Amino acid sequence: MEHTYSVGSNPVVYDHQHLHVLFAGESQTLPLHQAGPKIYDYFLLHFIESGFGTFRTEERKYELGPGDCFLIHPGQLVSYLSDEDQPWRYRWAAFTGTDADALVLQAGFTPQKPVLSTLEGSAFPGALAGMMRAFYAGKESAHLTSLGYLYLIVGEAAELLLSSSRLPGAESQVKRTVKQMIHYMAAQYAHPVSIEQMCASLGYNRAYLSRIFKQETGLSPVTYLLKLRIEKSRQLLRERPELSVEQVAASVGLTDALYFSRQFKRLCAQSPTSYRITTARHGEKK
Repeated sequence: MEHTYSVGSNPVVYDHQHLHVLFAGESQTLPLHQAGPKIYDYFLLHFIESGFGTFRTEERKYELGPGDCFLIHPGQLVSYLSDEDQPWRYRWAAFTGTDADALVLQAGFTPQKPVLSTLEGSAFPGALAGMMRAFYAGKESAHLTSLGYLYLIVGEAAELLLSSSRLPGAESQVKRTVKQMIHYMAAQYAHPVSIEQMCASLGYNRAYLSRIFKQETGLSPVTYLLKLRIEKSRQLLRERPELSVEQVAASVGLTDALYFSRQFKRLCAQSPTSYRITTARHGEKK
């Protein structure tokens, strides 16, 4: 078996960027080829395309094969050894930066959980190959291209690692779903979205979502979204005096200004215009 090795370096030099891919490469290793034991000062991700080998950390040993990947954390003493009969072929990428630790943690990788088994059709090999191609092209845009590929990898890792580590049981699933609903409404309140659209987006029946949301928050999704919109409108009325009531209403996802004024008065005991005048007077007195 012939040994092959190639690596491409990022044409943009690392200068304490928030996130930076240093280099990406590929290799067909020889039987019993070993790296380490050694310590790295950057994150180093390997994806195994074929063959087998062993990855050893300070904590334990992992027997790995095609579709598996392992992430070496900075400052960790590690070694890895290719199989005697079927030595592995792998791709890798090294990355660093002030945001790298948080990104890795967000994906679900830890020094105690450094390995991941991908599924068929994984984006890992294509993304790692794309990084290498971008670096070989030598353009400065390769820095941004490599980050795009890194986020693609991290996104897939998060889906696989976090889904496997989630707490089992109906209660945790309900809490996660309600959290998703709250995040959805916080992100979309400025658009004229409906509860039906949210339910379709999350892939659940409206009656079920309404029931679990009220159970967790004490409010129906409709009431929660309306209160969120009114609260955001109060902020705009206070801070943006140049906006008309119609513009404020539209800015919080309510295209009917009359409906907005009615709901505002119902929840705040005064009209939007009165509220604006009152808060302006209080501001002048201060």
